[in-house]
Amino acid sequence: MLTTRFIDGAPNWLDVGTSDIEGAIAFYEGVFGWRFRSAGPDAGGYGFFQVDGKTVAGGMRIAPEQGPPSWNVYFRTADAEATSKAVEQAKGTVLVPPMDVMGEGHMAVFADRAGVSFGVWQPGRTEGLGMAGDPGSLCWVELVTPDIMAAAAFYNSVFGWETSAVSFPGGIYTCVNPAGTEEEGVFGGLMPLADDPVEARTGAYWLPYIEVPDTDAVVAGAQELGGAVRMPATDLEGVGRMAKLTDPYGARFAVIKSAPQQS
Repeated sequence: MLTTRFIDGAPNWLDVGTSDIEGAIAFYEGVFGWRFRSAGPDAGGYGFFQVDGKTVAGGMRIAPEQGPPSWNVYFRTADAEATSKAVEQAKGTVLVPPMDVMGEGHMAVFADRAGVSFGVWQPGRTEGLGMAGDPGSLCWVELVTPDIMAAAAFYNSVFGWETSAVSFPGGIYTCVNPAGTEEEGVFGGLMPLADDPVEARTGAYWLPYIEVPDTDAVVAGAQELGGAVRMPATDLEGVGRMAKLTDPYGARFAVIKSAPQQS
């Protein structure tokens, strides 16, 4: 389960790079009730989406040459330089070398063997997100990838992730967790690209899931504000009611009202 008790290898930051930050601010405020706060004049336009004063994501405008609008997932590391070397040894790519972020921490951006980008955050003054797992915040991440075994091997080499197979109606889902945390540490999963026609058209990527109180209401609100539905609201037994969306600028994300946990 994803919480703010972050441990190495688990997601601890999320941000969106977009062609229109003002439009994105209006969209996500309308959909999730998020408020945006600038990180200050030295932050290059970067800022924080917040719920009740707690940061749930970051965001900034990116230029066209930086790539298409997208959501980016970051994983906690105690040593960004060591993680960078581990990525290279595992035959990944260093896209943005480790760098200090105004004393708040160190970040870096990589690509795995399939070319999927992901980031790391080494905490400084900022440990990570101020909220996770609650309505309006990140609750799950999913890697859509062409080769589950290759992806699992790569991230095991870089972060020490462990995998487990979970049966659900229609197949088997591969869950991931940091080393030694077992079921209580599961924060995401690996999805075969070819198994989902929605994803097969778009290529491999990391997909963040936002917990919501009402999936159908969020889908309707996103459409009204110019977003698009990639997968309509769907019930998955024992998991919850989920949908896949894009914002008006093409950044992909998912929402879910999770099923109550079994005691």
